[in-house]
Amino acid sequence: MLQEFVDELKKVVPFKDATGAGDLVLIAADNPRTLVYALVDSLEPDSQRKEKWWHVHMYLLTVPPQETVWTLREPQFTGKEIFTMGGEQRFLQAVRLGVQPAPPELSERDRSGNASPAGKPFRRLK
Repeated sequence: MLQEFVDELKKVVPFKDATGAGDLVLIAADNPRTLVYALVDSLEPDSQRKEKWWHVHMYLLTVPPQETVWTLREPQFTGKEIFTMGGEQRFLQAVRLGVQPAPPELSERDRSGNASPAGKPFRRLK
């Protein structure tokens, strides 16, 4: 079930509450289980509908990138609601980018990039 998958994603992915132009979004589908990133190009209101629907212009970050437009309500493009497209469940939410704090169990030596707790070298990108 997609809701269970989304619950697991929310434990490891830093999601944003809002979505706007320039945001990176994570899109999840259930059948088949798929994850893909997309770059939001623009959001424009759908004036043809009575309710508040939006045209979400995105570039799916595939090779090559694919331009697409989905018409969604705000709860659907902000991760508050799982929705259905073509008979399949979908989830979409913006990802918070930036430097993530080091896990608290890492020592100062580990944070410097010298060695991980398992003894394998790692380095944070700055």
